[in-house]
Amino acid sequence: MILKFFLIIFLSANASAQNLAIIKIGDADLEKDNIVIQNAVVSEGLDPISKKNAESLGTIIRNDFSFYKNLFNVIDPAVGPASLKTPPMYSFWQQKKIRYLVSLKVSVEPVKKGEVVKAASSIFTAELFDVRDKKSLMSIEGKLPTVEDRSTAHRISTKLFKHFTGKPSIFESKIVYVSDRTSKGTRLRKELYIMDYDGQGSRQLTRHGGTVVSPAISYDGSKIVYSLIDGNRRKKRNVNLRIFDLKSGSSKLLSSRSGMNSGAVFSPDGNSIVLTLSHTGNAEIYRMNLNSKKLTGITRHYAVDVDPNVSVSGDQMAFLSDRSGKPNIYINDPRGEEKSVKRVSFVGEFTATPRFSPDGKHIAFSAWLDNRFDIFRIDSDGDNLYRLTKDFGSNEDPTYSNDGEFIAFSSQRVLSRTSAVQNIYIMDKGGEIIGQVTKGLGNCITPRWSK
Repeated sequence: MILKFFLIIFLSANASAQNLAIIKIGDADLEKDNIVIQNAVVSEGLDPISKKNAESLGTIIRNDFSFYKNLFNVIDPAVGPASLKTPPMYSFWQQKKIRYLVSLKVSVEPVKKGEVVKAASSIFTAELFDVRDKKSLMSIEGKLPTVEDRSTAHRISTKLFKHFTGKPSIFESKIVYVSDRTSKGTRLRKELYIMDYDGQGSRQLTRHGGTVVSPAISYDGSKIVYSLIDGNRRKKRNVNLRIFDLKSGSSKLLSSRSGMNSGAVFSPDGNSIVLTLSHTGNAEIYRMNLNSKKLTGITRHYAVDVDPNVSVSGDQMAFLSDRSGKPNIYINDPRGEEKSVKRVSFVGEFTATPRFSPDGKHIAFSAWLDNRFDIFRIDSDGDNLYRLTKDFGSNEDPTYSNDGEFIAFSSQRVLSRTSAVQNIYIMDKGGEIIGQVTKGLGNCITPRWSK
């Protein structure tokens, strides 16, 4: 468990903590739009893979929109006819109280006279209708890939959602995580993986044969920093920092100073990282320029300072410190050393993994309370503490989605007296559990959400 990795370095001491009232967020009473996303009407002549892609369009788009439960009621298309009639049967759908209807059509692309093709291409059309106002709102057209594909459906969802709300969505985002699925016997291996936000398309990124901890992804989604504990038991094992390029698939060493080189996160401009180093004998937080490797101190205190997270604006940093006796969350201005340091967490025996929301207004974190970890949210100034999980296993490592509407986290379930399993779940920012996104992929921990 990654929290153990950090917590064992904290000094043992007792400190009394203030008590804030813990508020559980309730369900908001919002007006939602009923939307029907029909299954694609598929013409004859498609190759098997294109046909499979076509038939999955409706399912994937419906699943996408089902995440935004506060905005849409996704209605089963079986309530009405699957018809390509244009315009659709508005009166029928009005009786069903449907506000929006999405029709999908996939057909073989016509071959121009004299043109020679190796394989027929398939084209899709997604059309959005406003049932109440009896009109077509938009049409999306394009080609389906000839390999197994889910990205086309996610792109259609993105365009539809942008039309409805004018805002970005999570549909094309990724989640980076760590899994032990390649472990063999007593040889523990934890490698880096990436998947679509909904848990599909998972693929392994690293093959170190050691233990990967504390991944973080750049704001542009192109690079991942992480720490590696070498799997060679004959060597003195150091916690080294590496960077992975998602485009090239290559990994290279960033820092191998003695002790800890960990907890790194990217600065918003991507030119530097903020990380924890212990080469001076105490764990402190530094800024490292990625080009020159020059270090600039951010914390300077006799206590242990770890696990930094920087807001998108770059003017706030949350981090863990045992300055008060036990690990708690502090914030400061990372543009100076020990600048404007303030403690903001006062819940549980200790806290861990603070993560800013994209707008910088909130911090999600885990706290040890009632003999388990649960996830909380607090305003970045320390006000308004909310408990997001309860009676749902032991929950750690929150990470916000790119639009700030969701939080992914790892949750542990006890299977027996001697075994447990960790998987990644998603909840909305108010604490309503949307669902489990990993299953049968080993113990999955430390999710990090990317664009």
